[in-house]
This record gives sequence, structure tokens and C-alpha cells, in this order.
Amino acid sequence: MYALSLLGLFGFFAFKAFVKEPTKATASPSSLTAKLDKLWEIAQDSINERKYLRAERALLTILKVDERNATAYNRLGILYAKQKEYNDAIECFEIAQSLEPSASSLHNVGLIYYETGNYQKAAIAFEQALGMESGLPSRYIAYGKVQEKLKDLKKMTDAYEKAVELEPSPQMLRFVADAYARTDQHELAEKTLAVLTQMTTASSSHAKAAPRQQVQQKPAKRVVM
Repeated sequence: MYALSLLGLFGFFAFKAFVKEPTKATASPSSLTAKLDKLWEIAQDSINERKYLRAERALLTILKVDERNATAYNRLGILYAKQKEYNDAIECFEIAQSLEPSASSLHNVGLIYYETGNYQKAAIAFEQALGMESGLPSRYIAYGKVQEKLKDLKKMTDAYEKAVELEPSPQMLRFVADAYARTDQHELAEKTLAVLTQMTTASSSHAKAAPRQQVQQKPAKRVVM
């Protein structure tokens, strides 16, 4: 990977900034922590401002100092994904997963595979992520979408149903209603749509029912005789 191949060159010069006397002693832990904190701040601000090259340099510098920082690899993967550099993004997420296994890393890998049309690998990554952390409805929605691409409508429906169990929101209900319709479960689709309509109507009515403010009457003026 070209970006990571620059790690040695760029990181070497950046690392020297942390060292007052390279051949004698390293910077104090508190000083190094402060510099790393500043780099994290630069990286996050740069990502928010879409200054991707600056963010990349900050993250690569962090990785030179702390080469086993899984969070930095994850953030770098997100950065590359935003720029559609998918191969680099996958490599970063996989490194992060090898250093510190997490559902987030696996889910991110799955999203990249989905984006690039590699649905089998996306499904495997999402399944592994769900095996580690199954409490987020968004993970089931992602898994359902990839199963839809793979034409496995039963797994798609099961995934959407699980998402609704975790979060019975209008968005989740739309997914499962559509799944029922596509699998010829029309009665379930109608019931789900009825619940969805009732939910959205109640929400709309609640929003319109603004609390009335009591009108305070001004005290009557005394008439001085």
C-alpha cells in the first residue's frame, strides 16, 4: 500500500520531532502524550474539514510512534474509504482487527466489500461482527442488505426482523415491511404497514400538539377617586 509505505519515511522525520536528543534520551512520557493528543486533534479536525492529506499525515505519525494503535488504523481506514481508496481502507481495517479484534473493524470491512460488490466477503465480515456484538440494529440492516444482493431473501427478512426487535422505529419497520412484501408474506406486510402508519400518525399528532401557554391577564387598574 502506497500510503502505508510512506509510513517509514514520513514517520521517521515526524518521530524526530518528539525527540530532543535522538542518540541519548527520549522525550518524557507526559510530553509524548501531549504531542499525540495534539496529533489526534489535528487528525479529527482535518477529517471534519475534509483536509484528508493533513489528516493522513497526522495518523501516520501517530502510527510511527505507536505502531500497534488499532484506533489509528481504524481512523485511517475510514479516511481512505471516504476517498474511495478501498484497497487501502480494507488493509487498514484488517490490521486494526489483527491488533485489537472488534465488531467495528469487521463491520467496516464488510461495508467496503459491499461497496465494491464483493458480497460474499461482506456477508462473512458482517456475520463475524454480529458474532462479537449483536445489539446494534444497524448491523442487522447491513447484513440484510448484503443478503438481498445475494438473493437470500429469508436471511434478509430474518435480519430485518431482528433489527425491528432491537429498535421498533419507523425506519426499521419499513425495511421489514418491504421484506415481507418481497417474500409474498402479504398479511404480515399489511400488519407491519398498519403499525408503521399508526406510529407515524401518533408522532405527527404529538409534534403538532404544542402546549398552550396560559394567558396572563393584566391586573385591573385601580381607579383613584
